[in-house]
Amino acid sequence: MTSGRRCIALCASLIAVLFAPWTSASRADTIAVLTGGSSGVYFPLGVSIAMIYADIPGAKVRVETTEGSVANLMRLQQGTGQVGFALGDSLRAAWRGDIDGGFDGRLDRLRVIGALYPNYIQIVATKSSRIRNLSDLKGKSLAIGAAQSGTELSARSILSAAGMSLSALGRVETIPFGESTQRMLKNELDASLQSAGLGVTSIKELTDNSDTVVVPVPPSVVSKLGPPFRVARIPADTYRGQWKPVPTASVMNYLVTSSSVSDELVYQMTKSLFDSIDELAIAHRAGHEIRLAAAVSRSPVPLHPGALKYYREKGLIK
Repeated sequence: MTSGRRCIALCASLIAVLFAPWTSASRADTIAVLTGGSSGVYFPLGVSIAMIYADIPGAKVRVETTEGSVANLMRLQQGTGQVGFALGDSLRAAWRGDIDGGFDGRLDRLRVIGALYPNYIQIVATKSSRIRNLSDLKGKSLAIGAAQSGTELSARSILSAAGMSLSALGRVETIPFGESTQRMLKNELDASLQSAGLGVTSIKELTDNSDTVVVPVPPSVVSKLGPPFRVARIPADTYRGQWKPVPTASVMNYLVTSSSVSDELVYQMTKSLFDSIDELAIAHRAGHEIRLAAAVSRSPVPLHPGALKYYREKGLIK
């Protein structure tokens, strides 16, 4: 199917699901793709994946914006979504039932389809705020992503590793990426912490239209965080005015499903995803970092048997 026909099929599918009663029967035939906010990376990649999944025989694809990782994992556990994006630290917290991570109990139905691409912790501040390092955030206003998002969980971990608590900040906002950067443009907010792929739309729009500073996360802080965080760099010129590489932390993103989704459907989702990997690179810059060879990277949650079958066929797992 061509890209144009995929778009038509996806739109028709979205309309059909959006306006049809959500009965148990229709839910069984639907692949609900749980993404994140519309200004983040999950959404364009999720739309691209949905267009790929529209070719699976009998599939009715639904794309949903959500609050992010934590909300996605809860919905997968509940069975109100079939596939969704999640950060590695959120996935670990869900599997363990970490209360501090936003989970009241262990989400034992979660299963992984594959590792996708790394998120980079990107802290951007208005130049006028005079924030140049993590300690300068004290007494300032900071957005830490939407409530129940993986970014909120990551923000708490990073500030703690830097020897700060949220109470040390002047004001904390749990709002989506796009809203935070719009408020920065209006001088209503000093800084925004975003866990996202490089070149995320929300930060690009901010840096293209105002003077900003990308705040480093030193390797010493990342080492205190430990796995699944890794020392990383935001390459020079990722954003306007960012002339040098900026040290930060990265954490892997995963495509997650649940044990309630059939082995055959997950096999088809995994196969079609990696057979069409070039389309993900077109959808967003982060898609260039998705590699079949890295899909079976160590995960805190077991692979789904359907995904496992595909990786064995490809010789990635014996």
